Amino acid sequence: MVRAGEVMEKGRGAAGNPPNRFEQLHAEPFEVDVPYDDDRPPVKTVFLDDRSKSILAKNDSPDIPFTYSLNPYRGCEHGCIYCYARPSHEYLGFSAGLDFESRIMVKRSAPLLLRQELLSPRWVPQVVEMCGNTDCYQPVERVLRLTRGCLEVFLELRNPVAMITKNALVTRDIDLLASLARDRLVHVALSITTLDEKLARIMEPRTSSPRRRLEAVRMLSAAGVPTSVAVAPVIPGLTDEEIPSILREAAGHGASSATYSVLRLPGAVEGLFSSWIIRALPDRANKILERVRAMHAGSLSDSRFGKRMRGEGSVASVIEDLFSLTAKKLGLASPRGELDASKFIKSSSPQLDFFGDRRS
Repeated sequence: MVRAGEVMEKGRGAAGNPPNRFEQLHAEPFEVDVPYDDDRPPVKTVFLDDRSKSILAKNDSPDIPFTYSLNPYRGCEHGCIYCYARPSHEYLGFSAGLDFESRIMVKRSAPLLLRQELLSPRWVPQVVEMCGNTDCYQPVERVLRLTRGCLEVFLELRNPVAMITKNALVTRDIDLLASLARDRLVHVALSITTLDEKLARIMEPRTSSPRRRLEAVRMLSAAGVPTSVAVAPVIPGLTDEEIPSILREAAGHGASSATYSVLRLPGAVEGLFSSWIIRALPDRANKILERVRAMHAGSLSDSRFGKRMRGEGSVASVIEDLFSLTAKKLGLASPRGELDASKFIKSSSPQLDFFGDRRS
């Protein structure tokens, strides 16, 4: 339901902060002058130090194809209204709403912590997923360069890494990505939900435009970096009809493969998305929400392994068939190539200067 007085903030996805399930957290902010692509949103972003002692998170979900992930940032200024990661901010004492977009926890020691963990005798070389939760190329990365620092570590130690992002800023690091690609150590995915620039601007307000993401696919592919497109999430009644056009554009820009997942709305995201769709697209809201429920056994939220990202029933089947047939026709149906963990080395070289000038 839309709460009285709710308005959409410029440059933000959520209209407010729903109640947090947990205790509040005290944290001290620090100043970062971020060069934004567009006007800074009225709700100012606050950056907070995250002094975690480790950087690799272990996953044991049976429908997630990786064991370890790395997130230099917690919270995401991209502000995608549908983001499944929003409830994770509640564990930090924040709200899944505007706080998720404007209270960003920053792991400024991420590259150093990564190097320490990869050099541990306990580490078994394997693919690490960057952005298992929030986007590692959100706007503040332009200044802090933590993702680039982590890529330098992966390259130094020859440990494979896979990445997914909605930000064309990934092309800044083509030099490192191309070097990793030469040893089959990297795969990059660009997430593209819609080609409609106006819809993207209100649904995922601070991401790169769909056009710029496609251009990033072209640039990465031309540099020899294996690049795929993730049509994610597919929103039935809103973006599902765009699947063929997104895949055609992906193939035309050099993508080697494509994947998809359907919309799911865990925890507080259910209320946030429902309020947003009623405000943003009132004429289509009921149809969209009913189709989402049809995919998830009558619920907007679905936590069932094997079902949550694909759905079930006739609506989910139509999406699966449309995606599969189109991807096969365009040569995008093959799974991404395996990355090579056999080249891993235990480096004894001096520690890289992660916090100095890393221009290249």
